[in-house]
Amino acid sequence: MKPFSLWVLLLLSCMPLLAQEHKPNIVMLFIDDMGWGDFSCFGNADAQTPNVDRMAAEGIRFSQFYVNAPICSPSRCALTTGQYPQRWRVTSFLNNRADNERRGVTQWLDLSAPTLARLLQQNGYATGHFGKWHLGGQRDVNEAPPITAYGFDQSLTNFEGMGPKLLPLTLKPGDKEPGKIWEDAESLGEPVTWMLRSKITSGFIDAALPFMDQAQANGKPFYINLWPDDVHSPYWPPVDQWADGKRGLYLSVLKEMDRQFGRLFDHIRNSPTLRENTLVLICSDNGPEPGAGSAGPFRGAKTRLFEGGIRSPLIVWAPGLIKADQVGSHNESSVFAAFDLVPSLLKLAGIAVPQSITFDGEDISPALLGEKNVSRSAVLCWRRPPDRKSWPSMSLPDQPDLAIRDGNWKLLCSYQGQNPQLYDLVKDRGETTNLAANHPEIVEKLVKAVTAWHQSMPPDNGPQLAREPMPPKGMRKKKKAL
Repeated sequence: MKPFSLWVLLLLSCMPLLAQEHKPNIVMLFIDDMGWGDFSCFGNADAQTPNVDRMAAEGIRFSQFYVNAPICSPSRCALTTGQYPQRWRVTSFLNNRADNERRGVTQWLDLSAPTLARLLQQNGYATGHFGKWHLGGQRDVNEAPPITAYGFDQSLTNFEGMGPKLLPLTLKPGDKEPGKIWEDAESLGEPVTWMLRSKITSGFIDAALPFMDQAQANGKPFYINLWPDDVHSPYWPPVDQWADGKRGLYLSVLKEMDRQFGRLFDHIRNSPTLRENTLVLICSDNGPEPGAGSAGPFRGAKTRLFEGGIRSPLIVWAPGLIKADQVGSHNESSVFAAFDLVPSLLKLAGIAVPQSITFDGEDISPALLGEKNVSRSAVLCWRRPPDRKSWPSMSLPDQPDLAIRDGNWKLLCSYQGQNPQLYDLVKDRGETTNLAANHPEIVEKLVKAVTAWHQSMPPDNGPQLAREPMPPKGMRKKKKAL
C-alpha cells in the first residue's frame, strides 16, 4: 500500500476520536428554590456570591430565562426531557403515594420519556447525576426506577431519588450531637453517607470532580447534573455562620453554597482542556420561598405563575466557545425556557434529534454562545401545581390557573379563561397594571391559545383541589418518615 493511502486510512480512523474531543463538556447547575434576585450579580445587596459572580463576568447573564413550572419536580422534568412536564403528569412535587394519587400526578417519570442524558450517553458522553433528583423514588414510592435508568452512568442523590445517596445531619448552635432527618430514605438505595447538611453541596462536588477527570482520562466528553439541595428550606448553614430569622439563615446558606461552588469552578477554570471546551450553566428550578429568597423586581414567588415564580437567573460560562466580544455581557432580550436547553445543548454537541422525538423546546444555541440574541418562536405556557391554588401557610392568596407569554405580552387566567390579567412585560415587568380591559382582542387571542394548550395536556386534579381545603399535615411532605 502506498504511504499516501496509509496516511489517509490513519486519518480516517482517527476522525471519530477527533470529533469526540471537540464535543463540549456540559455541567448543569440547577439550584433549589433560589430567587431571580439572589445572586449579587443579579442585584442582591444583602449577600455576596463572588464565585458565581466571577462566572457571570467571564460568561453571559440572561434576564429573560424561564423555568417551565413554579415548583420543583415539574421544573426538573422539563429540563430533563425538553418537553412540557404536563405531558408526563409531573405537575407538582412528587410526594408519597397517596398524595400523588390525590393530586393526579405520576409516581415517577415514565422511562419512555426522552432525556437529554440518554441521548448524550448514546452518542459517546459520560453522564453523571449528582444531587437532588425528585423525579421518582421518595417517601414510600420505593419501586421507582434508579436514576441511572434515565441515561446516567453514575448517580449520587439525596432522599428524593433511587440509588446511592448523601443524607443530611443537622447541627445548630448549642447542639452536642448532630440529628438525622430523612433517615428512612436509606431504604431507597445504598450506599448511604451521612454528612452535615451544610456540607452536602461539597459532597456532590466531591463525587462530580473525579467523574469529570475519569471521563477526560477515557477521552470522553461528559455531561453532569449538579443539582444541590441548597438553598431549599429548612436552612442549616454552618454553625459558625448561624443567623437570626428566616431571611438571615437563607442568606447564610446562599453564601456557603457559593463558597462550595468555588472549588468546582476553579477545577474547570484551572484545567486548560476543561476551560476551553466546557459549558457551565447556572440557574434555579423555581422562584424563592416567601420570606427567604428574593425575586428581585418581580411579583410572586415559588408555586406562583407570576414572574417571580417562573423567571430564573441564568449564567452561561464557556470561555472557549462564547464569542469573545460577548464575555461579561448581559442578554436582556432573549426569551426562552429550561426545556429549550435540551435541543440547544444537543445542537452544540452535534447530535441529531431522532425522528421519534418531538421536543417542546427549541434550539436557541446561538444565544447561549453570544452569537445572536435569538428567542424561541412559540409561546410559553404554564399550569399551576394542582395543590397550589393557594398556600395558606405562606399567606399566599388564590392564584390564576394558567399563564402564557407571547412576545411582550403575559396573560394569566382560570382554567376556563376567566378573570384574565394582561401585562406588558417590557413596560411593566413587575406585573402591577392589568391591561386586560384595554386590549380585548389580545386577551381573546391569548385565552384561546392557553386554554387550548391546557386542554391538550393530560389533566391533573387541580380543578377539584381548588374547591377543597389543604390536606392534613400527615398527607404533606414529612421529614422523618416515608
